[in-house]
Amino acid sequence: MEVAQLKDLEEDFGLAKRRYAELRRQKRIFNARNRIIGGDTEAWDVQVCDQKIKEATEKAGQETFAAEMRQNDKIACISEDRERRDRKNLCKAINNFQQSFQKPETRREFDLSDPLALKKDLPARQSDNDARNTVSGMQKFMGEDLNFYQRKKFQEEQNRDWSLQQQREWKMARANQKCAEDLYLKTRLQFDETAKHLQNLESTTRKAVCTAVKEFNKNQALESAEKKIQEKKQDQEDNLAEISNLLCGDLLSENPQQAASSFGPHRVVPDRWKGMSREQLEHIRLVQKQQVQERLRLQEEERQRDMDWDRQRVQRARAALLLERQQQCQQHDLRRALDCNNLSLAKEQLSQKKYMKEICTNHLTEDYFAQFNTRSR
Repeated sequence: MEVAQLKDLEEDFGLAKRRYAELRRQKRIFNARNRIIGGDTEAWDVQVCDQKIKEATEKAGQETFAAEMRQNDKIACISEDRERRDRKNLCKAINNFQQSFQKPETRREFDLSDPLALKKDLPARQSDNDARNTVSGMQKFMGEDLNFYQRKKFQEEQNRDWSLQQQREWKMARANQKCAEDLYLKTRLQFDETAKHLQNLESTTRKAVCTAVKEFNKNQALESAEKKIQEKKQDQEDNLAEISNLLCGDLLSENPQQAASSFGPHRVVPDRWKGMSREQLEHIRLVQKQQVQERLRLQEEERQRDMDWDRQRVQRARAALLLERQQQCQQHDLRRALDCNNLSLAKEQLSQKKYMKEICTNHLTEDYFAQFNTRSR
């Protein structure tokens, strides 16, 4: 019973909801102002009100934020003034404390910066065997003993000996370098001679190969022409023999009337027909002669064309040989020019080296030995 009541209530609620929606729709449709303007004025009014509330809220927030910023600026200025005043007081107190309790005379390191330290201190050393001249004290160094002048003279003699030895070594090195350069130049000339000899051998071999190829092509052309002549002669003999056999044969010499048929002049008896008439034979011979002449003409044209091809091939081979010779001459000239250029460059390099040796060689003088041991340190 309760389930049925709930269902009825739901149906009543849905029906009431639909009725209310229908009434609102009728109100919107039957309102002439809204229908003509085409907009929802109530919604517009609500939107305008919301926009005003939003602008007022934003304005109040901006004013609050500006007031907070002004307050923060005042606090920052006060804090900065206080910090500057405190720093100034602290610096003043530190200066007073240093002047009162941290005088330079009371410092432990005052002896390092004392302006009267040199007057108060003892001499660095009184003799070479002074007990204060320890290694860690660094008061006596190499070359600061009493035997300074004797040691200086010995060092000068030793430096002179070293200089003379360096000169001897330098002269020996220059001699070795010169020998090496002469050996390199000699080896380079030998290599050039070997390359030139190999190039000449290659040129001779290439010429021999070209001559052999030319002779072979010439022999082939002669054999081909001879073969064509023999074939032409054999064809002519065969044609003459065939013509003679046809003229002297039994088929052409017998009477053609015996093969005449009783059914008409245009018909013959097959088993007795021996050949055609004289006019037909003359016509056939004429056609055969024309064919022979045409064949001879074609053979002559073919022979002439082959001769033209052979002549063109020989001309091309000759032009290729001339071009190859010209290229070899150009390569020989280029090689000769390159060798001349290399020789001139070698001479210039040798002269430049001699000049640099003369210019850049330093001769030792008395001033060179006098510049050593001129100071105490």
